[in-house]
Amino acid sequence: MTPPKPVPRADRVSLWGYLRAFRRDILSAQPARLYRAWMAEFRTPFFQSYLCNDPALVRRVLDETPEAFPKSPRVTAGLAPLLGRSVFVTNGAEWLHQRRIIDPAFEGGRLRQVFPAIWAAAEAAVARMAEGEVEIEPAASHAAADVIFRTLFSMPIEDQMAQAVYHAFQTYQRSAPILNLAAFLPLPRWMPHFHRRDTLRSAAEIRGLITRLTAERARAIAAGTAPDDLATKIMTTPDPLTGQCFATAEMVDQVAIFFLAGHETSASALGWALYLLATHPKAQDRVAAEGAGLEPSFAALAKLRFTRDVLREALRLYPPVPMLVRESLGAQDFRGRKVRKGAQIVISPWHLHRHERIWANPDGFDPDRWTAPETREAARDGYLPFSRGPRVCPGAGFAMLEGTLLLAHLVRAFRFEALPDRGPVPVAHLTVRAKDGIRLRVKQR
Repeated sequence: MTPPKPVPRADRVSLWGYLRAFRRDILSAQPARLYRAWMAEFRTPFFQSYLCNDPALVRRVLDETPEAFPKSPRVTAGLAPLLGRSVFVTNGAEWLHQRRIIDPAFEGGRLRQVFPAIWAAAEAAVARMAEGEVEIEPAASHAAADVIFRTLFSMPIEDQMAQAVYHAFQTYQRSAPILNLAAFLPLPRWMPHFHRRDTLRSAAEIRGLITRLTAERARAIAAGTAPDDLATKIMTTPDPLTGQCFATAEMVDQVAIFFLAGHETSASALGWALYLLATHPKAQDRVAAEGAGLEPSFAALAKLRFTRDVLREALRLYPPVPMLVRESLGAQDFRGRKVRKGAQIVISPWHLHRHERIWANPDGFDPDRWTAPETREAARDGYLPFSRGPRVCPGAGFAMLEGTLLLAHLVRAFRFEALPDRGPVPVAHLTVRAKDGIRLRVKQR
């Protein structure tokens, strides 16, 4: 069974028709030719945009000269009420300062330290899972949020404060569009960016709760009673160049993106992985067999090779962040086309991961492809679920550990079955989710 993808629009449509479709869902708004083209140009009265699938261009933008292509404010402006000046939206010296503090918290050795917390969250996810017909996305969201709370602030999601933050995030996700008016119009920074009232209200509530958590942790650090978790590590790590640590307000911005990125993207990947296994029962049985008898030891992860490849394949077919948008700081030449200063450069994991000239059987679910030698070239040229280059997600290893463990625990405890005529349709909200949810039948093994 071929996993579902949105039906792409016709290759030709009016500008305003495209903008209306783009506003509803950026995936189905894209023309079919983008799954085979190396580059496409899109012009509006306000800006030029270039979608780049050519592996050489992707390397140029993300790996070789990233300083010439900073994050585009057109996209990040929509998230400003929640994320402030977090590492997700900043550029230049400010971004480098933030990464020098954040990156050490996610180095390889830290994964071993957070393993017990992720294991406990996975066991809790199994205990919460209902049987019968289940809406999977809320369950996956709950599990991913639990991982964030346990690893960042050493509290399970059952904690009252954790519950308050989690529910506020659920409200925010329902109200926040993936793009607002600032993505299409050249609005100056001082001008109101037309955020919805409920989006502003839920963002303010989240930031207020995070401020309380951060202030409490700062007091515990000062008293010498803080647990050795990710929050403590980040708050006590000075920038090696300046010697400065994050102030409370700066830490609030970073915690907001940890919750949004770490929770929302992991939930998306887990939900789609469970759906793919429900529609491919032989692969599901292999995951269950790998997880049988798994012990709470970091070394045991080496046993979960196929489970990890299932997660990789889910991230390929349904990358949580479908598009990365950069802005050209100067004139460029892309494949013989003159790209003006200020042009929007779009790198689309969604199209790269399904590109007909990069991948064999691009729309098919095949976890075994990850052990084939020819996949190395395809993965190098067309696989970036966590971005790439200097701006690669610092929590990529964390996310793979989390997703693999959650998947192994849930599948060894339950059998997931697809419901006839209830195939999910992927759409892009804050991440790639199912338009009407993912409903599966769940049975205890």
